[in-house]
Amino acid sequence: MDQIAAYYAQNREHERLTRGSNQLEFERTRELLARFLPPPPATVLDVGGGTGPYARPLLEEGYGVHLLDAAPHHIERIRADPSLAGLTSATLGDARALPYPDASADAVLLLGPLYHLTGADDRLRALTEARRCLRPGGVVLAAAITRTASTLDGLLAGLDADERFRAMRNATLEDGLHQPPDPTLGWFTTAYFHRPEELQREVEEAGFRNVDLYAVEGLGNVVPDFETLWMDPARRGRLLDVIRRTERDPALFGVSAHLLAVGYSPSPNPA
Repeated sequence: MDQIAAYYAQNREHERLTRGSNQLEFERTRELLARFLPPPPATVLDVGGGTGPYARPLLEEGYGVHLLDAAPHHIERIRADPSLAGLTSATLGDARALPYPDASADAVLLLGPLYHLTGADDRLRALTEARRCLRPGGVVLAAAITRTASTLDGLLAGLDADERFRAMRNATLEDGLHQPPDPTLGWFTTAYFHRPEELQREVEEAGFRNVDLYAVEGLGNVVPDFETLWMDPARRGRLLDVIRRTERDPALFGVSAHLLAVGYSPSPNPA
């Protein structure tokens, strides 16, 4: 975990979603949250919430938001940010041991922890903790990076010419563990990259019901000259339309950089 902490200590995450194709990740994640979150003033646990990119609009919409993150400098920034003053709490903590009471939330966001917990047991603990904190019928929205994400990035950016990248890529394709050989290269840090069926299985194993997977970026992950397209409202609208139409096509999951798993805490059996 030291390498992960060092990566985020470089302040890479704060504005990441405002640049390049990451804007598509943000737009689509916000769209899926709007679709599946219960209406405000529902209580949302933003676990692994970073510096608050998703918490901020949720607060504006009237949600009660608790944010937890494992990076001390993220929590320091949040506590100093006036736009996040409405948070119910901002806590330094671990997704595997949430400091919230049983059945205290209507929704839990895991928009980062599952790919930074490289062990299956740790991911199961995080998901089980999310379920513990949810009221019956509450929803979890859990993001994962797809197994082929770095492979596609490498092809598009020409990184596959680098022998070090190819070695990392091949190891990731084999077992899912993304491990950059040298932090100074600036490549994404240590992470676990899921296969779709594996993500679904893990969420179900944690006790969630009616689990569905959605491609976040989908085909938008491979469009050329993304910035030019994104600046054109008409082209942007057409891109988002085709992503929505194909977001649940398993044949296309591997094209998307991220998947979002949506599942529900079991309701008690009727008496």
